[in-house]
Amino acid sequence: MDFGIWFLLAAALVFFMQCGFMMLEAGFTRAKNAGNIIMKNMMDFSMGTIAFLLIGYTLLTAQNYAFGFIGVPNLGIFTDFSNFDFSDFVFNLVFCATAATIVTGAMAERTKFSAYCIYSIVICAVIYPIQAGWVWNESGWLAQLGYIDFAGSSAIHMVGGISAFIGAAMLGPRIGKYTIDRATGKTIVNAIPGHSLTLGALGCFVLWFGWYGFNGAAATSVSQLGSIFVTTTLAPAAGAVTTMLFTWVKNGKPDVSMTLNGALAGLVGITAGTSNVDALGALIIGSVAGIIVVVAVEFIDIKLRVDDPVGAVAVHGVNGVWGTLAVGLFATPIVAGGDVISDATGLFYGGGFEQLGIQALGVSSIALWTAVTMTVVFFLIQRAHGLRASAEEEILGLDATEHGLISSYADFLPVTNPSLQVLGGRTEGAAEGTTAMPVTPEVTPEKAVPVTDISTGQKLTKVTIITKASTFDDLKDALDAIGITGLTVTNVMGYGQQRGRQSTYRGVPLQSSLLPKIKVDIVVSKVPVHQVVETVKDVLYTGHIGDGKIFVSDVENVIKVRTGEEGYAALQDTVLSG
Repeated sequence: MDFGIWFLLAAALVFFMQCGFMMLEAGFTRAKNAGNIIMKNMMDFSMGTIAFLLIGYTLLTAQNYAFGFIGVPNLGIFTDFSNFDFSDFVFNLVFCATAATIVTGAMAERTKFSAYCIYSIVICAVIYPIQAGWVWNESGWLAQLGYIDFAGSSAIHMVGGISAFIGAAMLGPRIGKYTIDRATGKTIVNAIPGHSLTLGALGCFVLWFGWYGFNGAAATSVSQLGSIFVTTTLAPAAGAVTTMLFTWVKNGKPDVSMTLNGALAGLVGITAGTSNVDALGALIIGSVAGIIVVVAVEFIDIKLRVDDPVGAVAVHGVNGVWGTLAVGLFATPIVAGGDVISDATGLFYGGGFEQLGIQALGVSSIALWTAVTMTVVFFLIQRAHGLRASAEEEILGLDATEHGLISSYADFLPVTNPSLQVLGGRTEGAAEGTTAMPVTPEVTPEKAVPVTDISTGQKLTKVTIITKASTFDDLKDALDAIGITGLTVTNVMGYGQQRGRQSTYRGVPLQSSLLPKIKVDIVVSKVPVHQVVETVKDVLYTGHIGDGKIFVSDVENVIKVRTGEEGYAALQDTVLSG
């Protein structure tokens, strides 16, 4: 196998992870900020590429490495392009971009776009390359000690997670995330659900797919690559299952979004030791990560009150620490196909505390470097330029205020129940996702058919029915059977005395859950009101909460625009009458 080709293909997989991060972050935040998330993910790679090219790459990889701490910058790509290591540059670039983009989710929905661009340049140019050189440059001081971080649990994910925590803490929470109970004076933590769990889940799967390149890029043999693929599969699977079971027991139901984070936590956890642990070690690392991510998300959100919309700090920061330390616990010598895949031995495999101590020293040093430098960077940006968007911009959404984008979903109109697209009669030209209207032949006022006023002065009554959308077809058929020839249907949201279905979002109770309903309006005169009411009750009644409600009110008058008829006569021969 030509591992030079695999090296570049794996780099392409890591680049594709940018798409996964974008989808995950956009799905876990509100639709009014989706375009802003897209732009930030695009720019942290694009602007980061220029910064990494000009200075970051040589700080990380230079052979002239000063004191085991920092590479001496040069512009070899411009001065000696023919002899430049093209593959190594692309490989290191895509990993650098990953560290930068982790911050996007934690600081989402309230960060100035311009401020984020400044941050991206700085982390790609200086902060990430220097500490990554300690780990991966053969002259780096941690590499000389025998520090193991094969694919970046600490050098990439922990760095991104710590940067995300500092940025989110300095920004402050989104408007409405934390409120004060006026009666008790206590702080209430409010859940702000993302707009598309489907998009977030797709992002999770894209990231998992890309992670095979992320962890496997540096493999030098087929045996090693196969071993890495196994551990990169087992750990996230164990993380997802553990998170599902843990939230199921804890909250009464398995949490979907948290389970997605559990898979990612398992991936972050296994990244450092992916080539140094066996199957049992991978399963344990992933399982522990699946619990850690839930505890960390809730601790950061509820106790520390740092608003992280996507759980980036818990997934990448906290589990980056765990995964790196886990190498000192679970590393084991592995020889397969005649290739030495791993020669390190962790505490639980008889190696003592030496490797664990080296891992702890490396984690502490990288964390300290990141915390100090990123605090300075965000502080300077805040003082000189400003980090946070205005309250008005945040409320309107950054898509509109930062990018002039009215909506990222301009051509889409969600419909709760597809059967409501046709309300009766012949329909024509209804676009997908819209309500089809009955077709009426075009009639000008001059050609209107003369109608004799047959008003009887009968009472006009409006009956409004609010119920579950799933009952619509049965309800419509029953109303047709008693002579109701037309109705108006609206998709609505709401809750009753029970304040909707009680649930939690990422461990935080939802104060009230708006449930999808339909509202059916009919105006009757000829058909007795009591007959309509009894018919509706017979169709809707199950004896359970949520059957619906019926509202009866007087109507002063009805006027048919086409003919000018009023009252009882206006209700005859029309698609909106009864």
